[in-house]
Amino acid sequence: MTTPVTLTGEYFIAGERRGCGEVFHAYDPSAGASIKDIGFFTSGDADIDDACAAADAAAVAYADLPLETRAAFLDAIAAHIEALGDALIDRAVRETGLPAARITGERGRTCGQLRLFASEVRDGQWLKLRIDHADPARTPPKPDLRLRMVPLGPVAVFGASNFPLAFSTAGGDTASALAAGCPVVVKGHPAHPGTSELVAGAIVRAAADTGVPAGVFSLLSGTDNAIGAALVADPRIQAVGFTGSRSGGEALMKIAAARPRPIPVYAEMSAINPVILLPAALAARGKALAAGFVGSLTQGSGQFCTNPGLVLAIESAALEAFLAEAGQIVENQPPQTMLTAGIHAAFEKGSAALAATAEVQTIARGVHPTGPHEGRAALFSVSAADWIAHAELQHEVFGAASVVVRCADRDELVTVVAALEGQLTATLQMDEADFDDARAVLPVLERRVGRILANGWPTGVEVGHAINHGGPYPATSDGRSTSVGTLAIDRFVRPVTYQDLPPALLPQLLREGAQAGMVSRIDGEWTF
Repeated sequence: MTTPVTLTGEYFIAGERRGCGEVFHAYDPSAGASIKDIGFFTSGDADIDDACAAADAAAVAYADLPLETRAAFLDAIAAHIEALGDALIDRAVRETGLPAARITGERGRTCGQLRLFASEVRDGQWLKLRIDHADPARTPPKPDLRLRMVPLGPVAVFGASNFPLAFSTAGGDTASALAAGCPVVVKGHPAHPGTSELVAGAIVRAAADTGVPAGVFSLLSGTDNAIGAALVADPRIQAVGFTGSRSGGEALMKIAAARPRPIPVYAEMSAINPVILLPAALAARGKALAAGFVGSLTQGSGQFCTNPGLVLAIESAALEAFLAEAGQIVENQPPQTMLTAGIHAAFEKGSAALAATAEVQTIARGVHPTGPHEGRAALFSVSAADWIAHAELQHEVFGAASVVVRCADRDELVTVVAALEGQLTATLQMDEADFDDARAVLPVLERRVGRILANGWPTGVEVGHAINHGGPYPATSDGRSTSVGTLAIDRFVRPVTYQDLPPALLPQLLREGAQAGMVSRIDGEWTF
């Protein structure tokens, strides 16, 4: 099917379009100019209140729907997004400056993860069903205990700037919250309002098709941070999903913690994702490593949360050769349009700060920009001692900038790893002769990162059951969670135990014999 597409500039409250308040325009970063074809309305206080009220009213009914209905809803969202066709791709390209191939791939990832969560809902293992039968003859008598996971309630989701589809209106936070049985109120990212409106319409149509309560989804729109702040402060919101800057995530965490009843904020915020070049690998394939590293660094103008912003290596002739090769490749890198004027300005400021640090050596800069908001790749180098002494060198520069840290020996390499802030990823480039070095580093890395790669590059994130896209603070606000993969559903559920309830009052899946076809634990034994 193909859905006719007409942008109106309106947002959605419980399935209904609304258009009032001030108007703002999208921006084409590749042209350096506003997109004047349509104005987008700004949601007001009444809209926030109505969206939260509708989500709260829908919460119980949505949670009680059969799992198959919830799964069908997620499948339908994917189908309706695909039905938008080239109109969605064209609009996202225009609002982000990203190439059509990248957006097309991201649409596939978005629809794929929606369908993955639909499959996960049907599977039911995430419910963690457990039954411990009563034993009245025991002293003291043992009660009947039955446990399942229940949804938290309405979730506020913030669209991300760098993934207009996969981490935005119908992205991983929305998909996992809906899979968990939670209504969602999305604060659309102002950098791609047309893309958000198109995807929101797909969600609304999917809800209507599958009989899901309209209040299960709303989209708020606007450029003012006060909209998001008011949303997080609303007492009906029970959790927050956020992907963005460290300052933005921390601001939302403070609001959530200051509420009379604090709520969890699952924020993915800041990472520089170290790549560790171990000696044998560096000596054997340094030229190939340089090419692979720069390719990962500059992919999408470096605007990935898993971008390799740090390289660690032990001083050697092979390291000098690597730096020479990587520097030459960087110098030939053409500039790329960045997502927004603000992101480009922050990248330029961060790169300039690195270059101005006396202890930091500039290895190479890319080709000079010729158009608006184009990022110029940057490669720097610093000693391990100076890197440790300057905490600001750990700050993320969002874009194609990376710092190579020169370590005197293995011990200093381990010391640098131990000094790292929490990270989403770490990569070990190694050959078999490096395994002893790897064994020394791995236990330290496990305490610092959420995903450890061998002989790859961190900018690809597979969506699946075993993926972890999280890490210790400040990579995320809660290092026990992931924002990608089926375990993301765990953020939006909590356990409830029912003790000695009459069978007629038990949830259907906790009644005797109702667990057929599902993984459950009965009297301590797993059943499949």
